[in-house]
Amino acid sequence: MKVSPPDLRDARILIVDDQAANISLLEQLLHDDGYTQVSSTQNPQDVCALHRKNAYDLILLDLQMPVMDGFQVMEGLKTNAVDAYLPVLVITAQPGHKLRALQAGAKDFISKPFDLVEVKTRIHNMLEVRLLYKKLENYSKELEKAVQERTAELRESEARFRSLTELASDWYWEQDENGNFTKVSGPALEMLGVRVPPLAGETAARDEPGWDEAERAELRATIAARKPFLDFVFHRTNADGSKHQFRVSGQPMFNESCRFLGYRGIGMEIVENK
Repeated sequence: MKVSPPDLRDARILIVDDQAANISLLEQLLHDDGYTQVSSTQNPQDVCALHRKNAYDLILLDLQMPVMDGFQVMEGLKTNAVDAYLPVLVITAQPGHKLRALQAGAKDFISKPFDLVEVKTRIHNMLEVRLLYKKLENYSKELEKAVQERTAELRESEARFRSLTELASDWYWEQDENGNFTKVSGPALEMLGVRVPPLAGETAARDEPGWDEAERAELRATIAARKPFLDFVFHRTNADGSKHQFRVSGQPMFNESCRFLGYRGIGMEIVENK
């Protein structure tokens, strides 16, 4: 991620100084260096309102001003709820003020009297950091929006999938990673040949009779290996000698980190045409 020269030239800059001569000098320096959006004010009380309106990329702020000094201006700028970043480059002739200004939130400082090379370098460097910060912030917002949109799409797709499976099958089922059924529609438990709760008077769970044990073992092995299965056919012989056959399909579920979450699938009874 880089800042292009046009982006730097178009950066919005505000000069705050009660001395007109200092403003003129800085304006001339910035214009000569190619910056196109430079404004100024000699009234520090206007800075907060101007920043909320124009969202400056850089504020060149003199610390020693009457009525309201630069430290008070910075405290006012911190109340800007739209942007927590404080794009302030302080201007001071007092060495003792530099550390205090940085502690107050300023990002850098320029010493008086001006060293023009130093002034240009510090302005360029700070603008580059500021614009990179804005690009990163915008990218994060775009990424968050894309994630929200994709999540909504996935939820809608899952809802359509479930609706279709319920229409196209007799049973819908989901299992967690430990094999526990979390969602069941229809007699899926019996269809899959799992153990069912005990009847009254029984002390242990029992297996429903009549299932083909070889088929049931094969399906259990497939699930244990976390493999998908399609149109797996089950057979069952009832107590009266009648026979039923069922078809089941299932697939393992994984999250974005490829962690196994369980299974989901559908099933239906196969009715022979006579």
